[in-house]
Amino acid sequence: MNHTRTHFQQAMQLLEQLLSDDVFVAGVERAGIVMSEAVNAGNKIISCGNGGSMCDAMHFAEELTGRYRDNRAPIGAISISDPSHLTCVGNDYGFDQVFSRFVQGVGRKGDVLLAISTSGNSANVLEAAKAAKALGIRVVGLTGKDGGALAPLCDVEVRVPWMGYADRIQEVHIKVIHALIDHIERHTS
Repeated sequence: MNHTRTHFQQAMQLLEQLLSDDVFVAGVERAGIVMSEAVNAGNKIISCGNGGSMCDAMHFAEELTGRYRDNRAPIGAISISDPSHLTCVGNDYGFDQVFSRFVQGVGRKGDVLLAISTSGNSANVLEAAKAAKALGIRVVGLTGKDGGALAPLCDVEVRVPWMGYADRIQEVHIKVIHALIDHIERHTS
């Protein structure tokens, strides 16, 4: 039972650390502002990530196009998670290009890319961020550890400075995602 309790104690300690980190909280707030401004200007949010981070990217987008807490008009968001796109591009151009090709094909200046990588070093997420920057798309990065190579590509980085296993970072990322969705719902018309 002690090992089980350790999971919850670590998670609680990390959350308490982040709650007292003004830079972290301000980053989440700034990310929400950037996303709300894009939506209010008629633009969309594109999200991407690998593995559990892809699930988070999908969850983020479906809560915006669907519903988070209250009924409201759908908000323009899409995750890069179509298996036919991923396998087509992965086969023809390589896995590093699966997100960037989508951003290049669907993204427009004024959109926002939510790039999720617990290490900050996922090659395909980095390529998506580079493609977004080239198109005038702002990049909000959810990272972990030291931010990795993604950190300098972000207009707004929300970093979970946890050097242990990625599961703790992912747990915080989903809390950040819910805070962002709530912010977008409250600040869009």
